[in-house]
Amino acid sequence: MSHHWLPVFLEAMQAEQDAADNTLQAYARDLRGFLDHLDRKGITPEDATRGDIETYLIALEAEGLAQSTRARRLSAIRQLYRFAFLEGWRMDDPAGLISGPKKRRSLPKTLSEEDVDALLDTARHFGKSEADRVRNTCLMEMLYATGLRVSELVGLPVSATRGDPRMILVRGKGGKERMVPLSGDAREALANWLTVRDAAEAEAKVKSPFLFPSRGKKGHLTREAFFLLVKELAVAAGLDPKGISPHVLRHAFATHLLAHGADLRSIQALLGHADVATTEIYTHVLEERLKELVFEKHPLAR
Repeated sequence: MSHHWLPVFLEAMQAEQDAADNTLQAYARDLRGFLDHLDRKGITPEDATRGDIETYLIALEAEGLAQSTRARRLSAIRQLYRFAFLEGWRMDDPAGLISGPKKRRSLPKTLSEEDVDALLDTARHFGKSEADRVRNTCLMEMLYATGLRVSELVGLPVSATRGDPRMILVRGKGGKERMVPLSGDAREALANWLTVRDAAEAEAKVKSPFLFPSRGKKGHLTREAFFLLVKELAVAAGLDPKGISPHVLRHAFATHLLAHGADLRSIQALLGHADVATTEIYTHVLEERLKELVFEKHPLAR
């Protein structure tokens, strides 16, 4: 279909916005699809209503077009009608109040309890020296036991971990403080690391305020170094490193707690989420996992 709105609109885009040829061609393709749709319905763009535009968007979804494609086409239609309104071709803007297709929130990646056990076991034997192995064990045990953010863990002050604590005080986002409990395994790993750490400090005659000191600029193990360590542990454990990171272990902490009966408010407090709505995403992770178990393990799923 040829409609007089389209070439004028494209010329204006080129003149006023200095749009590239590829951009103009993309707009032309998207808008021709919309105008052809109206033409098949016997509707002119001058008479099209908000409902007509929404019907077109529904048709695109029914065709299986991706959310990003549908959002792009709606953007082109909005700009066309905004231009038509400014030019006086229409006295209203039927596309102005149409909300675009909502982007589906992706579920956080997580790990099975077996995968976490493999990582923890690998950490006990991974490292060039005994000190490295003790430190790596402490890092992994504390991460999984507490669900701390990476920055919270690597930047922990050693003073917060003295005295065989059953809970440690953590300073999170926005300077907010919270208490997180330590499991028996994490407390044992922490005690072992403190012994090694303090002996090394005494020998070197240096003092660090951090639990995991480093000679780098920050004075403690960096996020990047820990990220690489977790990747190396994954490889050593025979797991795919692409889907494993410190943050994925934080997700595993929350998902496993939920699977074993913990309530959302408790998990919210442990993770340091300001809003429980953020924590609710883990219920969806659990639902997806349960679906997978049914589809994979149920006798009738064969």
